[in-house]
Amino acid sequence: MVTVSLQEKNGIYQAVINYKDNEGKRKQKWISTKLKVRGNKKQAQAKAEELRLKFENQLNAKQMKNNNIEKTNILFIDYIKTWLEVQRQIIEPSTYTSYAQIINARITKYFTENPIKLVDIKARDIQNYYDYLFKDGLSSNTVIHHHALIREALDNAFQKEIIPSNPADKVKRPKKEQYISDFYNENELNELFEKSKDDPMHLIILVTAYYGLRRSEVLGLKWDAFDFENKTITIKHTVIMAKIDGKRQLVAKDRTKNKSSYRTLPLIDELVDKLLEFKEQQEYFKKAFGKSYCKKYKDYVFVKPDGKLVRPDYISEHFKILLNKLELKHIRFHDLRHSCASLLLSKGVPMKAIQEWLGHSNFSTTANIYAHLDSNSKQLSAKAISSAFETKKEIENNDTLSISEVELDI
Repeated sequence: MVTVSLQEKNGIYQAVINYKDNEGKRKQKWISTKLKVRGNKKQAQAKAEELRLKFENQLNAKQMKNNNIEKTNILFIDYIKTWLEVQRQIIEPSTYTSYAQIINARITKYFTENPIKLVDIKARDIQNYYDYLFKDGLSSNTVIHHHALIREALDNAFQKEIIPSNPADKVKRPKKEQYISDFYNENELNELFEKSKDDPMHLIILVTAYYGLRRSEVLGLKWDAFDFENKTITIKHTVIMAKIDGKRQLVAKDRTKNKSSYRTLPLIDELVDKLLEFKEQQEYFKKAFGKSYCKKYKDYVFVKPDGKLVRPDYISEHFKILLNKLELKHIRFHDLRHSCASLLLSKGVPMKAIQEWLGHSNFSTTANIYAHLDSNSKQLSAKAISSAFETKKEIENNDTLSISEVELDI
């Protein structure tokens, strides 16, 4: 692990980088930030972190070369593990966690039992791996994630001219299965809202269902996301759980899943009083807990009485328990998002407007997920078809009548 600290030398901040060499010996490297000590501490800290990251990337690249990554005897499984550690510096923690889970589980198991050199791996070897996954009961959508990872890793090897081509390009990508989500209708949502009034998660449920938020988005809500004067809510911050260095940690980001996910929506009147009441309650707990109150998450909306942030896994687990307790139909917490979309469709809201409300990156995503629920547009189509044939039939009847009239005149 590469760490960095600041030291002063001749009135200039120095970034002191601590690392281990190939033999495991601890070493230090001093790099000047070129920033004067007086009044530049924050800038120096940011510069030091930038220098640390740059050094770590260089170190990883060097280690890859020292580990004979380009030599013909390197196994595919060893290569992909080394590739992952290099990628760690440039991808999101959640993406790294997902990649690590895939590699450390089935990829490691299969390619350890079926060792193949990187330079020898063929399309049929990758296809055999996919067949193994299907036999193990994995869905097409899950196998697609494995395919994307393997293809990206091998593309890196191809770009570095370790292999002549990317064999994953010759493997047919598994066909994506359409996921039919479960959801609550309007009556079921109202029943949930009414019965959960006394539950600590009541407001989380309301906000999630009203706006169709992702779990990361509702947990990432801060008080500055709400403009009570202009009555708007802005989705701009997220909180996720990621496994980093073997430990599950909360990761907060001042950005959303994609550009379209950053959105400002009208603040629904029914929520205003509930939010303000919740804020007052939060202030009460701050005073009640005193010094033991956790101030790390003081700007967030959905915190526990002691100030600690509500964790993502708690929301999912508690929601399941709550539904059982209330004897309501089981759906996942994420299905509140689908319930929101279903309700909007049933009220005649256009699919494009729903895309913007939910923050999907493109229209096709919304259409693919919810097209089967769009009964309104189907009814319109049915009426249009029916109207067209009725018009044709009426014309034919008129033509028949005209012919009959002519014949009678003769």
